[in-house]
Amino acid sequence: MLHNIVRAALNHPRKMLALYAIISIILLAQFPKFQIDTDPENMLFAEEPARVTHHEMKKEFALHDSIVVGVVDDSNANGVFTAKTLNNIAAISAEIMKIEGVIARDLISPTTTDDIQGGGGTLVIEPLMRKDIKDDRSALAIRDAAQSNPILKDMLVSADGKALTIAVPIEKKDESYRIASEIEEIIAKHRGNEEYHITGLPVAEDTFGVEMFKQMAISAPLAGLIIFLLMFYFFRRFSLITAPMIVAMMSIIWTMGLLIGMGYTVHIMSSMIPIFLMPIAVVDSIHILSEFYDEYQKTGERGKTFQVVMDKLMTPMLYTSITSAVGFASLALTPIPPVKVFGSFVAFGIMSAWFVTITFIPAFVMLLPERFLKGFGQHEEKRDKLTVVKEALGHFSTKRSKWVIMITVFVLAVSAYGITLTVVNDNPVYWFNKGHKIRVADRVLNSHFGGTYMAYLVLEGKEGGTMKSPDVMAYIEKLQKRILEIDVVGKTTSIVDVIKKIGFELRDKQKGSDVIPGSSEAIAQYLFLYEMSGDPEDLYHLIDPDYKKANIWLHLKRGDNIDMQGVIKEVDRFLAENPPPAEIKTEWAGLTYINVVWQNKMVEGMLSALMGSFVIVLIMMTILFRSLLWGLIAMVPLTVTITFIYGLVGFTGKSYDMPIAILSALTLGLSIDFAIHLIQRTRQIFAEKQDWKVTIDLLYEEPVRAIIRNAIVIAIGFTPLLLSPLAPYQTVGFFMAAIMAISGLATLAVLPALMTLFKSRSLSDL
Repeated sequence: MLHNIVRAALNHPRKMLALYAIISIILLAQFPKFQIDTDPENMLFAEEPARVTHHEMKKEFALHDSIVVGVVDDSNANGVFTAKTLNNIAAISAEIMKIEGVIARDLISPTTTDDIQGGGGTLVIEPLMRKDIKDDRSALAIRDAAQSNPILKDMLVSADGKALTIAVPIEKKDESYRIASEIEEIIAKHRGNEEYHITGLPVAEDTFGVEMFKQMAISAPLAGLIIFLLMFYFFRRFSLITAPMIVAMMSIIWTMGLLIGMGYTVHIMSSMIPIFLMPIAVVDSIHILSEFYDEYQKTGERGKTFQVVMDKLMTPMLYTSITSAVGFASLALTPIPPVKVFGSFVAFGIMSAWFVTITFIPAFVMLLPERFLKGFGQHEEKRDKLTVVKEALGHFSTKRSKWVIMITVFVLAVSAYGITLTVVNDNPVYWFNKGHKIRVADRVLNSHFGGTYMAYLVLEGKEGGTMKSPDVMAYIEKLQKRILEIDVVGKTTSIVDVIKKIGFELRDKQKGSDVIPGSSEAIAQYLFLYEMSGDPEDLYHLIDPDYKKANIWLHLKRGDNIDMQGVIKEVDRFLAENPPPAEIKTEWAGLTYINVVWQNKMVEGMLSALMGSFVIVLIMMTILFRSLLWGLIAMVPLTVTITFIYGLVGFTGKSYDMPIAILSALTLGLSIDFAIHLIQRTRQIFAEKQDWKVTIDLLYEEPVRAIIRNAIVIAIGFTPLLLSPLAPYQTVGFFMAAIMAISGLATLAVLPALMTLFKSRSLSDL
């Protein structure tokens, strides 16, 4: 059946190419419809309980995702608290409130944030900064007022007085980049000597989305160019190597066009589909061209040469494509929507690349003028470095097979230990290089304030009024003190802080008067007084109108998932050791918490997918080679590569994050590709020659040459990704090269050693 399809391509090349052109144009026409989705929250299904709770709490307490604008002046003794700087900040705040998509009523800045003052039994709640500041003395008075307010200290104003923040609440997270850009323009008009920094999870995530597509437009074509030049170095024919690049481009166009056409958004995950597809799409082409290179001069006729080539390569190419597709298709079993889409469409792209390769390349070559093939495949007498290396590798592997196996076992053992050192962690801010302005802003502001990463711990009683109980208030206070002992937490804010501040002001700031009242009635009076004197909507960020729920704000200095997990663990321990009164239950919300939930699901899902696909590939190898022993041998390079790569992650201290997790599927596909080709050709040659030494000598000619070419082309081809300012692209570039190097070495050194060691049993299965 497949050979008939190849013959149809050879006999009707123009029709085949015209058909592919039509399909490509149709799918390319879908590209203008693409929609970007950079929200990690969408790593969870909409009905995921944690996500549902998160949105319920945001609505209940009128919480919004915010862009953080930090203002810092370390050069001035008074920091940012000078008349000039505060007036600049006031002007900037006023203009920010006019930006479309900004929730102006909830902007937090010196001009919009209320301070609590009192005296003589009265309470005055008004903005910290009500008018233009005339002199530095007035500016310092504002500083002192803010620092004496436990709610504002380390949130609005830094403890050292060198910095303050403007928290800009936004309606939609996917507008963060645009709004941040407009804020930068406003700052440019009003800034003085002070420094301005913009950060926050929403702007980090949305900025990554924008820069991601810029990098895709640069890195992918540059990688393609290098692959093209490397193939030219090996095959010396621009006309021929154009075909694999067209195959890769068609595979990408078909896959992305179908994805967009079916209405899927282009997520951070799916944006990397072209990067993953390109190496896989050219692998089979290199095998075909390598074999065609060796066979063409024997026949001198293109059609016959392709028939010979396909007789040798059709089965291994089919199985390598299926196994690679299985590796990625297994990601559809993960409980993460973007990963499901990514895995499914990469699997489609792999099978598309395989089918296009076995039909397009023969058709393309058949249409080339004869002059383009003149002299193609003629071997020079001199031995190049590649020949010397592969022959030395073959001789060492077969003659020192026991040593090779012992070294492999040692590497596996050391790598397995490295895996135990792996830390599962992610942070969207770390997706940028250390010198990126978002990373710089993150470091600067978190060194001055309690923390720019927000999480919310909501306590809920069984009935309204629960939170007015002195016992409940005392419990919240005790819980806050325990949370503040956690290293990563720089500040907490709750209704307790408001109650204590009110009492302190009503008693003329008497020492020791910032305490929780002894009765529910007194607490109710404090809350009523605040509602009458200020904006009750401000109060309802911390407690609901029925006083049934209270919200503790946690300010974290780092947004690492591992830090948030540590906070959750410590809070759970406290709750277990100190059961809350009144049968209160607790729930978490906030973007920092949501990131933990999806990452845990990703780790569990990726591990299940990897184990499942590993078993499926083993079964397929056993069926392909009709032998369990051959199937197990074929899995060795894959096992060595995966173990070594993830051991390397552990030893280097690189966090197990989203790109690292996804690379396991790529490792499976590329590693098993080399093993299938090597074993299949070994079996073919031995079946014909019936001599192991002759088999090894012939094996280390064209088959090994093709594997080495593939490894070199892909490993070097993706080094441009290392120059990207985005960490996930750097990760893919480095580990792509590592995967190719390790899987190639494991295939060419370990497999022949194993086959030599067990040849009496393995070859009897032929």
